[in-house]
Amino acid sequence: MPAVPSSAAPGTISARVVLRVVLVVLLVVFALWLIYLLRRPLTWIFIAGFLATALSGPVNWLHRRTGRRGVSIALVYLALILVPVLLAAILVPPIVEQLNNLINNLPAYAQDLQDLVARNDRLRELEQDYNITAELQKQASTLPGRVGDAAGILSDIGLGLVNSVFAGVTIIVLSLFMIGSGRTWLDWIADRQGPDRADWLKRLYDRIGVAVGNYVAGALGQAVIAGVLAYIVLLILGVPYAGSLAVVIFLLDLVPLVGATLGAILVGIITLFNDFPATTIIWTIWSIIYQQVENNVIQPRIQSRAVSVHPFVVLTSVLFGSTLFGVLGALLAIPIAAALQISIVEYNRLRRPEDPPAPPVTADAE
Repeated sequence: MPAVPSSAAPGTISARVVLRVVLVVLLVVFALWLIYLLRRPLTWIFIAGFLATALSGPVNWLHRRTGRRGVSIALVYLALILVPVLLAAILVPPIVEQLNNLINNLPAYAQDLQDLVARNDRLRELEQDYNITAELQKQASTLPGRVGDAAGILSDIGLGLVNSVFAGVTIIVLSLFMIGSGRTWLDWIADRQGPDRADWLKRLYDRIGVAVGNYVAGALGQAVIAGVLAYIVLLILGVPYAGSLAVVIFLLDLVPLVGATLGAILVGIITLFNDFPATTIIWTIWSIIYQQVENNVIQPRIQSRAVSVHPFVVLTSVLFGSTLFGVLGALLAIPIAAALQISIVEYNRLRRPEDPPAPPVTADAE
């Protein structure tokens, strides 16, 4: 009986396979292009999801005591909105006052610099060659009259502030929808995966939610430590507005890696006008010592306990996140690392049910 000829010779690729590969590649390129175009709203949705997960702990805590979830959500988000207002009320008045004092006292500072140059031979030679102090004094005397020229800069800042407020309101509204009904959607997805996989997904949701909440609590605890200690040091040094400066340290310390350094630099600039150089030197030494302790002891310990991630992974994830996505990546790197670790552990446990059960979740999930 004669053999039936095959449609394609061995080792050849059919046109259908080539067409399928080309279509898959085009779809992937189109999806990546679409993600790039939508990167801003996608970022807002991701931040809103993180915010909703972080606030689910306080909402659940109030829900257990009030019995009304809507009231609990309203109270938590009201506190979230009032916090920036209170911080602005604390920080804006001293900033405005110090800025006005700086502008008004600049001619006196320039005169003091001129007197210092007159008493120093080397500085006097530089002054004769470049006439530095005279030019500084001239510019300082004209600075108060230039305050009105800052209207253009202030308008740009105002536009950026409006855009930031719009983004913030959008993120808060998205997180409200997520915290109100987001878990219902997740449970709906889980219930359609079968009983065993549904229990696994719900346990995964609970553990990730607890890890994110613990991370936020740990970051706030670390920032409180930095702010309180800075307040004590500034009080001892007699620096004015120690409370406001401590709030600045607290806020910037929430940013991993660079936040504490930025806060120390800003406060260091303020100390230049208090009791230079003694106060500035003491503050610089304190800041260097404390940042070493915070970066190598406090932060890894707090976050490794909060999210059950090894300190090495904490530091590595922050470095990678900050390098890839800047400040936002540094803020979200640790909870993402914790979520990945939990997902891997739970997936292995799903495939190997003979492994010991997962530790119980420390917070009730709604």
